[in-house]
This record gives sequence, C-alpha cells and structure tokens, in this order.
Amino acid sequence: MSTAFDLAIIGAGPAGLAAATAAAGLGMRTAVIDEQTEPGGQIYRSIESVNARRPSQLKVLGSDYAAGLELVEKFRASGAEYMPLTTAWQIDGQRNVYTRSQGRAARIAAKRILIATGAMERPMPVPGWTLPGVMTCGAAQTLLKSTGAVPDGRFVIAGNGPLLLLVAVQLARAGVKPAAVIETGSNFIPALRHLPAFLMAPGYLGKGLSLVGELRDAGVKVCSGAHNLEIRGDDRAHEIHYEWRGQKRREQIDVVLLHQGIVPNMNLALSLRCDHQWDNVQRSFRPTLDEWGNTSVDGVQIAGDNGGIAGAQAAEFSGHLAALSAACSTQTITAEERDRQAAGLRTKLNRHLRARPFLDALYRPAQEMIAPRSPETIVCRCEEVRASEIRRIVTEQDCPGPNQMKSFTRCGMGPCQGRLCGLTVVELIAECRGITPAEVGYYRIRSPIKPITLGEIAAMESDN
Repeated sequence: MSTAFDLAIIGAGPAGLAAATAAAGLGMRTAVIDEQTEPGGQIYRSIESVNARRPSQLKVLGSDYAAGLELVEKFRASGAEYMPLTTAWQIDGQRNVYTRSQGRAARIAAKRILIATGAMERPMPVPGWTLPGVMTCGAAQTLLKSTGAVPDGRFVIAGNGPLLLLVAVQLARAGVKPAAVIETGSNFIPALRHLPAFLMAPGYLGKGLSLVGELRDAGVKVCSGAHNLEIRGDDRAHEIHYEWRGQKRREQIDVVLLHQGIVPNMNLALSLRCDHQWDNVQRSFRPTLDEWGNTSVDGVQIAGDNGGIAGAQAAEFSGHLAALSAACSTQTITAEERDRQAAGLRTKLNRHLRARPFLDALYRPAQEMIAPRSPETIVCRCEEVRASEIRRIVTEQDCPGPNQMKSFTRCGMGPCQGRLCGLTVVELIAECRGITPAEVGYYRIRSPIKPITLGEIAAMESDN
C-alpha cells in the first residue's frame, strides 16, 4: 500500500502534535505516524485515557501533564491523519516512509518529512543495573501514566536529572514514598553563572522549588552528590550501595529506579545520514539543524527533543515552526507569511531556551556514570558485553570507534540497535584513547530501524 502526503510526521509527542495541528490548519495533507495507542508521546502518554477513566490521577501527575490534554484535543480536531500503533522502520532518499502496523508493511510518500521522535533515557550502566527489580524512572512513569501501577515494596530512586525529582513526587502523591532519592550530580557551583538567564525563563525555578518542597514535606530523604553506586543481589536486586558525604551507605530494596537524564532519540535521523554534532554540555550527539529544524538532508526536518533536549513546551514551539517551514517549502504559504506567523513563536521559544544552560550545567552527568569504572559492569545488554572487554579491545587492538567495536564484540548489533549502549561505548573509547567523543563518532545506523519480518516486506512489495 502506498499513500502520498504533503507532510509525514513521525512521533505524536508535543512537537509532532503541534506541527500536525499547524500544518493541517494551513491546508497541508498531513500524516502522523506513532507507535502508541493514543497521541501524547512520553510526556503526555495516555492523557486521554487518564482524563476519561482515571481523572483523579491528573492531580498525581501534575499540571504540566494535564496541560497536554488541550494540545491533544486540538490535534484530534485538526484533520491530520493519525496512524497509531504504527512503526516507522525506514525512510529512503525519495522521502518515502516505510511503516509496519498490525503485521502489515506500507509505504507513505511525502513531500516533506518531520522526525519528532523525542528523547530517550541516557543509559546508566552501574554494577547490577541488569538485575530483575531494576528499571528506569521513565519506565516507572510510563506504567504510572498507562495503568496507574506503582512500585511494590521498598524502593529507591537513583541518578540525576529533573525527572528524578518529578517521578519521586508523582509516586509520593500516588501513595508510595521512595525510601531515598540518591542524586549522583552535584554541579550547583558550575551552574551558578547561568542562574540570571534561568531566572528569566517562565516558571522553571518555581516548579523546581515546588518539587523539592513536596519531597521535604513528604519526609523523603534526598542524598545529593552520591557516587560509586552498586546494586547487589542474586536472582534479583536486594541492596543498593553508594558513597555519600565520605561514608559508605546501603539501602535494602525491592525495586531500584535509575535515571541519568535524557538524550535525543537519534537512530532514525542517523539512518538517513543527517549530519550530527557532539554536544559537550548535554554529553550526547545532536542533529545539525537550521532555525526551522531543517537537517542536512533535503526535505527532512527535526523538531522537539530529538533535535536537542529543551523540554515539552519548547518542543511544541519548534514543531509549529517546522510546520511553517514545511508549508513554505511546499508553496502552501509565502515566506512572508511564514515569517509573520513565526515571530511570536520564536520569541516564546527563546524564553524557554533560557533555562537550558543552567539545567544542562546543573545536571551534567558525572564521568563514572557515563563511562563505568567497574570492569564487570555490563555495557551492551543485548550482547552482554562488559566494560572490561571494551577497554581491553581499545587497548590491545587499537580499536578506533564504535563501528569497529561491533566487529569485535557485537556491541550495537542487538534488538535495540545501540540505543542502550551507544553513548557508553563512545564515552569508553574516548576515555581509553584520550580523545573527545566527537572524534570517536557514533554507530553507523542502517534500516530497518525497528524489527520487521521478511514476509511483511514481501507482502508490501506485492501490494505495490
């Protein structure tokens, strides 16, 4: 099956929804391809279901989450074609998007493509992170939003980043209080020089102080500046060990929630060979974009956290701006009309971007969190490759980068295609060779980006 659109958007998070609503409103035939059952992305996951079936949880999840309902409602009314439960597994050079849904593959042709796949959690490879009972904060939040499920038993939240505090507060509101929040970052002094600009960003300071206050009022212990985290257990996690204020500590646990910030979800853009650059502040690669979200590949744009972490509200504005650019490129509107509509949006976006230097500096991950010290720490979960193996191959075989590391260890060749090990492998190689991650580079990603069977591909070809 083949269908043609003016604009194909991959991802129904804040950026994708805002872009689709704007593009459809300008008269563009617009498609939104998304893997979830409902629009909203990770930040507004299941917002419609929560509002309809569990409205009391809106208070648990907070006003920022509830604000997504208006965005989703506008999208539903926009006339854009919505394709839920649909995976984009390839984009080719002719701007065809290849999808998979309910066991069938299809091809969608588009004049313009907008990748709005958002962010993913940064890998946090500490000893014991693969034990049963250990999951990410993002996964716990997904369960809370999707089903109302909360951790069973005694649990701690460990790592770094704004989501750490948010999830702790949301779970406390839901009636389960973490035994401790163990923060591995302690960068307040380096972040101070960015404080004046941060204070000018709309609402960020108040939200942060509110989260800290709620945790304090709930009696949750917060240990900032912890290091040397280690999760121990036999068949599952039972203890977390760490150092804090010069003392070795441990907590008995049933569940550990880990988080080390978020990074752009790059694989789809990388498969198109879009130019990327190393962001030394956010410690990740990000696509090289112009002010409208255009990539180095003609006709392909990126909006939202997939283009660099900036938050949900900034993602909406970047999505809207990308839609205006797409409409101009397809001659739906003039350049003058594009610029007129964009002026106010760009002002609002820039106000939100003022918060980033402070937040990026404050939550910059510690080296031990991104290049594990313990030799037995598993780096590639799919192929069970340990940190010691990666360091040994760099040292003994003079392995220059992650693509060569694949040949030696199969790192990045499992079902996740490097999403859970890529940045760690890059950081380890850079550390061992004494060079920058930018010099190391990243995996060469090839389609299919997500699993698909040969039978499904064959059936698609016969349909065409």
